[in-house]
Amino acid sequence: MSPVIALHPQTSACADLPVLRERGQREVFCGLTGIIWLHRKIQDAFFLVVGSRTCAHLLQSAAGVMIFAEPRFATAIIDERDLAGLADANEELDRVVTRLLERRPEIKLLFLVGSCPSEVIKLDLSRAATRLSTQFSPQVRVLNYSGSGIETTFTQGEDACLAALVPELPPALQEGQAAQSLLVVGTLADVVEDQFARLLQQLGVPFAFFPPRRAGQMPAIGPGTRYLLAQPFLADTARALEARGASHLPAPFPLGVEGTTAWLWAAAQAFGVSKQRFDEVTAAPRERAQAALGKQRAHLSGKSVFFFPDSQLEIPLARFLSRELGMRLTEVGTPYLHRQHLAQELAWLPAGVQLSEGQHVEQQIDRCRSSRPDIVVCGLGLANPLEAEGMTTKWAIELVFTPIQGYEQAADLAELFSRPLNRRMRLAA
Repeated sequence: MSPVIALHPQTSACADLPVLRERGQREVFCGLTGIIWLHRKIQDAFFLVVGSRTCAHLLQSAAGVMIFAEPRFATAIIDERDLAGLADANEELDRVVTRLLERRPEIKLLFLVGSCPSEVIKLDLSRAATRLSTQFSPQVRVLNYSGSGIETTFTQGEDACLAALVPELPPALQEGQAAQSLLVVGTLADVVEDQFARLLQQLGVPFAFFPPRRAGQMPAIGPGTRYLLAQPFLADTARALEARGASHLPAPFPLGVEGTTAWLWAAAQAFGVSKQRFDEVTAAPRERAQAALGKQRAHLSGKSVFFFPDSQLEIPLARFLSRELGMRLTEVGTPYLHRQHLAQELAWLPAGVQLSEGQHVEQQIDRCRSSRPDIVVCGLGLANPLEAEGMTTKWAIELVFTPIQGYEQAADLAELFSRPLNRRMRLAA
């Protein structure tokens, strides 16, 4: 049998640990990169970035689009004539959108994504989206959000996108409908979503996923909606859902066996599932995941890890590495620390761990050099220089693009950390 996992974590000293708050030079991707996984998830949506050639190059290179594939994102490039007011930017945008929708009639949801604030691009995308949505309704809904690197970091692009979608969700009926339903919030890989769907069905919990796979499948929302966050970087989306009457189910995030079990148990408890039934449904996948993790623990136990701030996944990842794999946490940095959403994660961190919020990259690099961790989790811009200094690194972006949630992916998540260590060991041999 698998080891007993506490479903109600005891509060540790770390929950109230002072946080080192830093403000200075940052080393992070901008929120436009969220399009790379969002356009794959909502299969009849299109993301039109309104920005510069630099933005177009970023998306093209970051996405690695194959020559045979026709992606569902593009860039409407703003040039000097637009910025100088020599061309009517709204007329130009209307022309681009009309041509796009004529060419791609399968599009049902169009996002206008600002690469910079309106003051910079001299175009109010909110008004443009309202105008275009009226023009192309009901075949196409047009929404807008900001993916600006000035206003957002890496994963906050998804948060801005989903927050823009929340007002479009249909209202749940107040009468003649089930009193409550579960909304799983956050983009998950299809394979992970399918696994969670099977478990929730077996538990008898009525559920929906947000975002859905198609624009016509938007879940209804109302006072009976209980939402469970699958990603820790959705603060604006959570506020928008609560403004529509939904209520949050506090839980750790579904990383590793422990996190996945507690996450599912939060849903089960909210919908009256007995502990016996819960154990019957989750016992087999828990045992498989525990056995698979055991092989990785032998490689990682006792190793130290340092997290640079990047994706807001850092604290749940640190909890997983510390509690389930026996790794030592030298510093856990995150771009933004949402104490309410991360309360149970913080309670599960070991006492005394150094937490940092925000970034002053030079100072953090100095602390990293001083601690000489076995592995450093950081962005692409820092990885090569640190490798050149002899450190072992793990790209933080890979932890966003790879399916890592749930029981079946627990060992895969652990392997993402053991693989670079094994590579370094072989190179040194």
